[in-house]
Amino acid sequence: MPKLLNSVLIANRGEIALRIIRACKELGINSVLAYSEADADSLPVQLADQAVCIGPPQARMSYQNQQALVSLALSYGVDAIHPGYGFLAENADFARLCEEQNIIFVGPSAQIIHQMGNKIEARQLAQKAGVPTIPGSEGSISEADEALAVATQVGFPLLIKAAAGGGGRGMRVVKSKDTLAKDLTEIMSEAEVAFGDPSVYIERYLTDIRHIEVQVLSDNEKTLHVGERDCTAQRRNQKLIEEGPSPVLSTELRNDLYNAAINLCNAVGYRNAGTVEFVFDNVERKFYFIEMNTRIQVEHPVTEMITGIDLIKAQLQIASGFTLELTQDDIRITGHAIECRINAEDPTKNFMPNPGTITYFRPAGGFGVRMDSHIQTGYTIPPFYDSMVGKLICWGKDRDEAIARMIRALDETQIEGVCTTASFHRELLSHPQFQSGEFNTAFVTATMLNKES
Repeated sequence: MPKLLNSVLIANRGEIALRIIRACKELGINSVLAYSEADADSLPVQLADQAVCIGPPQARMSYQNQQALVSLALSYGVDAIHPGYGFLAENADFARLCEEQNIIFVGPSAQIIHQMGNKIEARQLAQKAGVPTIPGSEGSISEADEALAVATQVGFPLLIKAAAGGGGRGMRVVKSKDTLAKDLTEIMSEAEVAFGDPSVYIERYLTDIRHIEVQVLSDNEKTLHVGERDCTAQRRNQKLIEEGPSPVLSTELRNDLYNAAINLCNAVGYRNAGTVEFVFDNVERKFYFIEMNTRIQVEHPVTEMITGIDLIKAQLQIASGFTLELTQDDIRITGHAIECRINAEDPTKNFMPNPGTITYFRPAGGFGVRMDSHIQTGYTIPPFYDSMVGKLICWGKDRDEAIARMIRALDETQIEGVCTTASFHRELLSHPQFQSGEFNTAFVTATMLNKES
């Protein structure tokens, strides 16, 4: 009979660290937080059962220091490490190091993280599972003549993608054969520097697309989908607003999307929470697999708001060895939810990061409003990490009510002392095209920022 984890080391910071601490407290699990010197005064440090300084502000010397984190886990006798998102959350070497030391990694196995982290291998696994993929190369491409042969098949424009890329990095659009050889050489070099792996592959470049992802939970015996999230509102391939369910999918397409995600997870023997990401071609009305994130997503509260399922608790329970009590029929999507990622950035200065001290913070409240944030009045945002200061999530009985509630909540939210993107989110949510639901990934850049897509 499985037993719930006794203690968990949280190898992360900010709002996700706080989110995991809260889930641990509700489950009666002892939380041990590893923090850097820059985060000594943070709210997660204050609320964790135990907090230990792991190193200086630089991430490579603290939050990405694998040996130090494992040593800390061993010295405190924790059962598991929860990596959150970012940092080491999708690092197969770190998951393997945990496995070697008999520490439970809250996530899938190191082997699956490696398989799904390599976009070429993940693409091939998806094809074997019968999941649609964008037309392109069968494997990695390293020579100009190979690239030209693929380009002849799929046509221009095309996209060269780094096998180890992620987060919108490691991609380049090629518009004609005139620059193909040069672009291939350059992106391979960039991939080697950024990811330690020069492997790249080629796909047809789809220009009128949406970004839709499926949340999954798997306990190795069964895989369940927990609805989809639409992440089409982006800037430079970075998500700004996420919502669920998607406003454009028919029931048939939605079910096909769910089945594709489940088939892929079953094919690789996936375990724990994960997200299968797709692009949806607005013209052809088809979806294609692009990647799988083998961790909890930043936007997971959207799913929690429309299903009532605590995904972090589910992660911890699966890691403890419990099977999912839920069946697919138990999972019901109710209403609509929207999340705004609020960053300490200045939208009037090309979204320049704006770290500093929060002189006043008043979060929004009321029915259907949730604010996930680690900030408080007097907190100083350090300059060493990403600029996100919180996630504002609003639920409504339908999309129109969710939008109206989010606009009201953004107006109500006050963060003083630093510039934030809250005003830009409000402008975006008020735009007629966003409200119509009919837009693509180029919408924000082309319409909101008055630039060519």
